[in-house]
Amino acid sequence: MVRDSMVELIEVLFWFSSLYILPFWLMMWFAPYHERTAALMKNEWIYLAPLAAAYTIAVLPNIVDIFILLGSDMPTPDIVVEMFSERDVILIGWLHYLAFDLFVGRWTWKRLVATKQPIYISLPVLLFSMMVAPLGALLGLIVTRDYKEEQGALTA
Repeated sequence: MVRDSMVELIEVLFWFSSLYILPFWLMMWFAPYHERTAALMKNEWIYLAPLAAAYTIAVLPNIVDIFILLGSDMPTPDIVVEMFSERDVILIGWLHYLAFDLFVGRWTWKRLVATKQPIYISLPVLLFSMMVAPLGALLGLIVTRDYKEEQGALTA
């Protein structure tokens, strides 16, 4: 009974998080230079904290098991496959992806804006960042290779 209610809660967090990220991605894709995009993406409490909170709510009841499993042995492909064979772990993994894909996407967007990349460059890079974040981040690094840290200050 408790396990079923936990899976139901994780499913609610799954849907909340999956929908929550959309406005941020849409703004970075289609209005990368708009002041509202900059204002929202400047504030981690707006774009990231709710996702991190959803993930935390889902992962905390399992945290001891996670630490025991991953801390007692070197993770192997078999351990990871076994761990991700449970529905709640898959959903928790999805929450993890959503939060960190948006975090990496925001980092990439910041570099794209700072280097004044046109939308025909930034939009596909950010689409890759949402769907396959490491590839999107790599593409972002390539197209913003002239980026300098002082360029990265966001203005609201």
